Amino acid sequence: MNHTETVVRIVQEANKFKSSIVLKYQNKFIDAKSLLGLYSTISDSAEQELHVHGPDEVEARAAMAAVFKKHGLKFKLIDSV
Repeated sequence: MNHTETVVRIVQEANKFKSSIVLKYQNKFIDAKSLLGLYSTISDSAEQELHVHGPDEVEARAAMAAVFKKHGLKFKLIDSV
């Protein structure tokens, strides 16, 4: 799967949830529901932090972790406070 398809899959998965889903990469915070934001930021070689907060965060965290793993992306799931 190419970069564009990977980003589209992540955005589609993120938009299934009400929770806020944000990636932190190089001191930038990117809304995982934003195609343009992710496309210009996500990298398969660097680790991104994945922050999920909201009413369905348990399900969203599991789904987002699965999609990142499926596409071979490095990530660190940050615990909510």
